[in-house]
Amino acid sequence: MPSITRRPTALLMAAALLVLALAQVAGASAEPERVDRGKRRLPLVIGHRGASGYRPEHTLASYRLAIGMGADFIEPDLVSTRDHVLVARHENEISGTTDVADHPELADRKATKTIDGVALTGWFTEDFTLAELRTLRAKERIPMLRPDNTAFDGLFQVPTFQEVIDLAKGAGVGIYPETKHPTYFDSIGLSLEEPLLAALGANGYQGAKAKVFIQSFEVGNLKELRRSSRLPLVQLLSDVGAPYDLVAAGDPRTYADLSTPEGLAEIATYADGIGPSKNQIVPRDPAGSLLEPTSLVADAHQAGLLVHSYTFRNENNFLPADFRQGDPDSPVYLRATGNAPAEYDLFFGLGVDGLFADNPDTAVAARG
Repeated sequence: MPSITRRPTALLMAAALLVLALAQVAGASAEPERVDRGKRRLPLVIGHRGASGYRPEHTLASYRLAIGMGADFIEPDLVSTRDHVLVARHENEISGTTDVADHPELADRKATKTIDGVALTGWFTEDFTLAELRTLRAKERIPMLRPDNTAFDGLFQVPTFQEVIDLAKGAGVGIYPETKHPTYFDSIGLSLEEPLLAALGANGYQGAKAKVFIQSFEVGNLKELRRSSRLPLVQLLSDVGAPYDLVAAGDPRTYADLSTPEGLAEIATYADGIGPSKNQIVPRDPAGSLLEPTSLVADAHQAGLLVHSYTFRNENNFLPADFRQGDPDSPVYLRATGNAPAEYDLFFGLGVDGLFADNPDTAVAARG
């Protein structure tokens, strides 16, 4: 009797799975051809600066860990050295992410510069050759929230873009470079776009189906890249402010303007996707609690754009109040792990095509 009752159930399940598989194939054939997401219908997990929740960001160790945790792409932010080599740093000012301040022989390189309209004092990659930069070692950027990561301070060099490419290709994952401050680097004769495209081309990344996305918060450099390449491009957005190149040109449009249906239609003329802040998809009230989702994901899809949202992190400090866990009066409350899977579930359910995660293992587990 048990075998008789189980068999119809098994047959029904098999039939259901077959219908689901056929539906997915049919859906895949309707996907936009501009970006190849392969046969998978799962959203992408992008290792944000590697696995920066566990290792100092933008180090080969961080990228390797992200790959080991199942990330589909790894993300190097790109800046230039004085001898025009692209390296992976979140910012060209490196006092917070390297031990440069501990090198007395480099004290005279400290400077104050205006980057995208903001005065910054520190040490800048464009004032170092690659050989000089290689004498430095990476350190944790936010030690107050990630004290465990400080155990790795001083162990890793600043990687070149080529080293990140080599790692990604060897592991079979994609790369997701961001051009940082392209208008500024243009102004000092160290343009990012040409060496970026040259490196990608030399390593076999060609056309709209290449396993790469190029992202930027600026508009003009993405349009420049579109004129030179068919590689997939992503316009980064934010819930505050405006693209610096538009500000510098006197263009009054903000990121909010670019996020309207009209703005998204324009983005679709030169890019394949958008990278919005989480708060543009699900806003928060002044107390940090979640409000009703916006229509941004649906509007972007209507315009034929992919949506890769940022940035997902496990610590209470970065989570909405709805998903924080523990005693708010505890001295370790902000760095304690909250209910990050619930946030992933929310955004996967809203239809994002991918997301940037400091903790790729959590993202992959929630996606599964």
